[in-house]
Amino acid sequence: MDMKASVIGATGYAGVELLRLLDGHPEAEIAVITSESSTGEAIASMYPHLSGRIEKNLQSMQELDAIAAASDVIFIALPHGHAMKIGKQLRGSKTKIIDLGGDYRFKDYHVFEQWYKVKHEDPEAQAVYGLTELFRDKVRGAQLVANPGCYTTCSILALVPLLKYKLIEAQGIVIDAKSGTTGAGRSLKAGSLYCSVNESFKAYGVASHRHTPEIEQIYSEFAGEDVVIQFTPHLLPVDRGIYATCYAQMKQGVTDAQIEEAYQAMYGDEFFIRLRGKGVCPELKNIRGSNYVDLGWQTDKRTGRIIVMNCIDNLVKGAAGQAVQNMNVMFGIDETAGLRQLPLVP
Repeated sequence: MDMKASVIGATGYAGVELLRLLDGHPEAEIAVITSESSTGEAIASMYPHLSGRIEKNLQSMQELDAIAAASDVIFIALPHGHAMKIGKQLRGSKTKIIDLGGDYRFKDYHVFEQWYKVKHEDPEAQAVYGLTELFRDKVRGAQLVANPGCYTTCSILALVPLLKYKLIEAQGIVIDAKSGTTGAGRSLKAGSLYCSVNESFKAYGVASHRHTPEIEQIYSEFAGEDVVIQFTPHLLPVDRGIYATCYAQMKQGVTDAQIEEAYQAMYGDEFFIRLRGKGVCPELKNIRGSNYVDLGWQTDKRTGRIIVMNCIDNLVKGAAGQAVQNMNVMFGIDETAGLRQLPLVP
């Protein structure tokens, strides 16, 4: 099976990571790559690490219908506000769509409008939330998949088993999360400059980050009640990685054995989720460049809380890798195809 895959917005960090993964995919072929700001340029001239492997020139997405006709799947790796226009135009097309942005992640489009301050142009869309391990059956039959954000993937996977099995209180959850600088995208921002990030560490988006309602939406679905969280992101002086430390109040009488059983029940057979177990603090260096999720936890009997530590590569499992994982599920092929790379160490 040779799937034709196109990438809209191929020059961003997530887009070029998609190219790297698709190039190594045994059943996918890169069809069209686009960039409105670099139309006509060779992608390998912008990213020399692709030289000799991906020698395509970047096209404009103006001929969107023609791109769709040449593609079995289109990945949209653009900032929020763009994918909904593309999705609306391609409604009814045979081409499957995987959006790496935020446009289709919310069941209620009013939540998107509230947090992203943009009017939703495709509110009738029937999108599936593509956190593969949790919604695999829905992804399998989907035409449009909303790829989760990087902070959300890491944070959601950390606590969903405990919410599902009623081992923690649904209220009072605190998530302290850190991201590498690629999470801010490739566009020039003063706060992402080397001199701003190097040898520094800061919080941002405090009490206002757009991933907050996305996490709450999935937590609430598995908890069976409305969940409101405290989410604070931070910027790490590293290229890649998301690290989420999540705090929750355990319900009376919950044991460590019950916690371990909950994680095993949901993730024990998952290829990409590596359960490190009680007392283990995962490290970013052990997931870098891979689609793996490393999860550890500890209970504090003094406070009655559980502390769950989870980490992923924000460009792989937090973006391009999860998108490829979803593609594999959508087309009924081996879910790990093109994604079995071990992490880069050192």
